[in-house]
Amino acid sequence: MATSKLQALWNHPAGPKTIHFWAPTFKWGISIANIADFAKPTDKISYPQQLVVACSGVIWFRYGMVITPKNWNLSSVNLAMAGTGICQLARKIKNDFASEVEPVVAKE
Repeated sequence: MATSKLQALWNHPAGPKTIHFWAPTFKWGISIANIADFAKPTDKISYPQQLVVACSGVIWFRYGMVITPKNWNLSSVNLAMAGTGICQLARKIKNDFASEVEPVVAKE
């Protein structure tokens, strides 16, 4: 049973014998790096970079779901990219625009 499942994975059109397996697999590095950056101060986060990560994730997630055969590895990595990019953007926006402003005290 396990042998037949491994054989099916090995011979799948998006299996380990193709670039359609390895490109998304290595793309996980971007999502992992973005998760590691959650510890980074928000002033070090780049709007353009995170916008590209989020938009790329959304676009390629959609693509991974409409192609035949479905490439679940491609879809899952891009869903993770979109999620981490959106979370980083939310952190940056919250810090830049929703932070409390100290009231100005009038001097006498």
